[in-house]
Amino acid sequence: MEQLEFFVIPSPCRGVCESNHKGYCKGCLRSRNERLCWLRLSDTQKQHVLRLCRLRRRKLEQLLWLAQKAGKGGDELMEQLWIQADFDF
Repeated sequence: MEQLEFFVIPSPCRGVCESNHKGYCKGCLRSRNERLCWLRLSDTQKQHVLRLCRLRRRKLEQLLWLAQKAGKGGDELMEQLWIQADFDF
């Protein structure tokens, strides 16, 4: 039996479900509001949220790369970067 697809755009949830101090999920990088409203968003709105998540992930990866280049590393570094990351876009 073939499974029906109910959602055209699947949720980007990665099952981490832990938020930083600003409410962004550490797994999928969605804001609190983006997570809570996901099922009510139109496909266009979902695509916009996914685009924002990609931008946030890229910014976090760039911060990590710069920190590693400066000789820093480890879980403590990731936690500091996560706190410093400003995703207000």
